Amino acid sequence: MALTLEIVTPEARVYSDTVDTVVIPTLDGEVGILPGHIALLTQIEHGELRVTKNGVTQWLAISGGFAEVEGDRVHVLAENAINEEKIDEHAVEAALKRAEEQLAAARDIDPQQYEHLQSLVRYSGVQLAVKRRRR
Repeated sequence: MALTLEIVTPEARVYSDTVDTVVIPTLDGEVGILPGHIALLTQIEHGELRVTKNGVTQWLAISGGFAEVEGDRVHVLAENAINEEKIDEHAVEAALKRAEEQLAAARDIDPQQYEHLQSLVRYSGVQLAVKRRRR
């Protein structure tokens, strides 16, 4: 028995496959999903999402959104998600530096812009952690 996992962002379908297990970062900690899991709707936190298929684990950086489990189907709707292989470490480091500089220089910044920059910093950190995992 397998799970059908689909991860979608506003820009694209990032992942779609049948898998053995998935571990999702939520506001209350990680949630492991196996076939036959009870129905669940949960909010996703910035973090590392793990997918295991045939004994091989893949890592994805993910931020914000929701995960829904119904039967043996897992739907993840995320603000951002990227596979480990597609992460450009140098581009992420540059984006992180720019966001940190903007936050440090922020005086009378719009609260939404401030939250966006903080989110960018958190997501950049997650991407770097996923990319550097194998070193």
